[in-house]
Amino acid sequence: MPKVIILGSSNAIPDLQHENTHLVVVSEERVVMVDCAGNPILRLQQAGIDFHTLTDLILTHFHPDHVSGVPLLLMNMWLMGRQRPLNVYGLHYTLDRVERLMGFYNWSEWPNFFPVAFYRLPAGEMTTVMDESDLKIFASPVRHLMPTIGLRIEFKSAQKVVAYSCDTEPCAQVIRLAEGADVLLHEASGAQSGHSSAAQAGDIARQAEVGSLYLIHYPTGSYQTGDLLTEARQRYSGPVALATDFMVIQF
Repeated sequence: MPKVIILGSSNAIPDLQHENTHLVVVSEERVVMVDCAGNPILRLQQAGIDFHTLTDLILTHFHPDHVSGVPLLLMNMWLMGRQRPLNVYGLHYTLDRVERLMGFYNWSEWPNFFPVAFYRLPAGEMTTVMDESDLKIFASPVRHLMPTIGLRIEFKSAQKVVAYSCDTEPCAQVIRLAEGADVLLHEASGAQSGHSSAAQAGDIARQAEVGSLYLIHYPTGSYQTGDLLTEARQRYSGPVALATDFMVIQF
């Protein structure tokens, strides 16, 4: 059954209940992790996902709270006997840096390492990331502090659409990514350079005419301020919820 599992929901500063934002998309044929924070193998296990079934990894941008788990994910899968290839997608800017990062770990010398294929995406709007029989994913550049993509995820069999803003200021690209989506996952770090407030997320949800809004990548723990749900509901009349760790959005 198609679903999205939230592996982490916090902004860059996590707490004991909220890991940095990353998630996994599960369709009939693919298991796609979006960003890679913390200790990914443990997060997948806690979410009930066998790491052997992971087919793809999409990296939205190269900030540490979105890619710091990549070396651990690759090393642990190798040590645990993975043989299945893994596809990794991202902008040239992102993947160039990921490959250089892995070079510091001398990963090319790890014996019997499983195949990893890097797919560099052009920085164009509505770029096709993958188009499988049951799943289609598009990427568009959004407005963050470095080259970053948001995503539109289409579950073909369920005829459902999920959009993910990633880290971004309000921008037309996210509205177009989310147009008519059943679910919009939109960041709510606060109204600052490269980010959005909950109210601004509500504006985007209203303009895109989405079915429901989930706030993600928000301040947690001692950094949490305000009532994010109330702020979003002042701008958007549809259902609004906070994405939380290990929440399952099922279709």
